[in-house]
Amino acid sequence: MNGYFDHNATTSLHPAAREAWLMASEKHWHNPSSLYRDAGIASQRLESARERLGTLLGVEAERIVFTSGATESNNALLAAYETVAISAIEHPSVRMPSSNALELPVNADGVVESDAVKALIAAQRPALVSVMAANNESGALQPWREIAALCREHGVPFHTDAAQWIGKRDATNLGECDFITGSAHKFGGPKGCGFLVLPAEDSRLHFMRGGPQESGRRAGTENYPAIEAMVTTLESITPHLGKIAIDQSQRRDDFIAAMRTRFDGLRVISEAAPRLWNTVLMVMPVHHNLKWLTALSRRGFSISTGSACSSGKEGSSVVVTALGASADELKRVVRVSGGWETSAEDWQALAAAFDEVFEELNRGGRPQ
Repeated sequence: MNGYFDHNATTSLHPAAREAWLMASEKHWHNPSSLYRDAGIASQRLESARERLGTLLGVEAERIVFTSGATESNNALLAAYETVAISAIEHPSVRMPSSNALELPVNADGVVESDAVKALIAAQRPALVSVMAANNESGALQPWREIAALCREHGVPFHTDAAQWIGKRDATNLGECDFITGSAHKFGGPKGCGFLVLPAEDSRLHFMRGGPQESGRRAGTENYPAIEAMVTTLESITPHLGKIAIDQSQRRDDFIAAMRTRFDGLRVISEAAPRLWNTVLMVMPVHHNLKWLTALSRRGFSISTGSACSSGKEGSSVVVTALGASADELKRVVRVSGGWETSAEDWQALAAAFDEVFEELNRGGRPQ
């Protein structure tokens, strides 16, 4: 049994990533900025990885800057703009650097509507609009292509944090956005590796100084082995995403149905919206979410109470807060997020474990 249901927080290293990282670390560990032959080969392979990632994202390679992940990319981008409009459900790495941002509301399904973006642009004329591609808590897909087109029509740059989209949905149209951020560890790559895509003509983003790397935008020796592992993994999984989405969506829905037979009053957030095939954000009818998490963990199941970057804070669910939940509801929020290889049996075993924990919590006993 595989009891890991926190894939939106991080994923295990994909076999393709491990193999690519070992090869690059053993054969091409040299500094790509040095001038000797082996360094030149490392530099060529780094640029090849950039080209291959560009193909996967539908962008020109020169638009890609390799970073340590989506958090660094988001911080670097948001620091360059004064007047930013962001959705009410953005990840903390977008919300916190944008403390004075204009906020785009979401509808009852936790989705930003294009009309709201249009109205805000007309009234406030922000310098940048940022709306994530897929929400990390609810899995709700945002209409980023429509918003990107709308922003383009009004001459406003558009950014999407695609950390949850990439590796779960087709990414080849993301190039329609002006700015894109992604993080390798969300789709089987190594931690500490990601990227920022920006317009080729953009001249304002030079966010780490001290060297010529990444066209002078981010100084420091590039981590070629991690970059190679990230790109290789995305190449490996992309052809299979269509079938995975079909199979896993059914398993997710069967899990929800099984939970509903056990729990009257269970609330699934964004259930009516198009969502990622792996994600279920629930408001449990009773008991504190940390009790559910702890008890399930003892049984070998890993779930979360929302965004990993907000964990430990009361009412940490950004999405449920944006939907106007009460303080009591916020304390009962749990998130379940499966992976590419999560089986139907794994999903049903989790539902059964919830039932076992429910009985023990009702008795007031300590779950085993």
